[in-house]
Amino acid sequence: MTAEAKPASPPLTERQEARRRRILHASAQLAGRGGFEAVQMREVAEEAGVALGTLYRYFPSKIHLLVATMQDQLQHMHTTLHKHPPAGQDPAQRVADTLMRAFRALQREPHLADAMVRALTFADRSVSPEVDTVSRITTALILDAMGLEHPTPEQLSAVRVIEHTWHSALITWLSGRASIAQVKIDIDTVCRLIDVTKPTEAR
Repeated sequence: MTAEAKPASPPLTERQEARRRRILHASAQLAGRGGFEAVQMREVAEEAGVALGTLYRYFPSKIHLLVATMQDQLQHMHTTLHKHPPAGQDPAQRVADTLMRAFRALQREPHLADAMVRALTFADRSVSPEVDTVSRITTALILDAMGLEHPTPEQLSAVRVIEHTWHSALITWLSGRASIAQVKIDIDTVCRLIDVTKPTEAR
């Protein structure tokens, strides 16, 4: 093991996992009511029924906590999409449908969405593993909608551009600089990259 490598964390026990779930639920509830500023670690601990020191053992900072909350929200969306697959005759349509469904889920909780996106924006290197997990879940959402298990490098590049566009569209909507109609146009447009990067024999 190199000096920079960290040992893998042991899996959480059932009790620890239940405690973590309570913390994430409390974070989402507070953010949903008052946005980024409403998520204060002491209030989260009280809402979740855990000691403040315990909360910090799970999440070293508010940014770690809110990025983990976004992981949790996206994972829930992923599970929902498995039960109710996206509509569309081709991969581009299915990805656009998936991302708009995810967007509308966030739209229903604008304060929560704003808090999570701000946390992603403020995240530094110490939060890289959590940010990477958010990206992996988003990538999985897109690849599942495409119906791809073994994407080509070009397809993965298209997926990254789609992710960036979705994230940017979310920021511009939250800041009041884009309407939902404009977000849909942007998402539909960028998803056409899927057709462009499709292997030649599959076109």
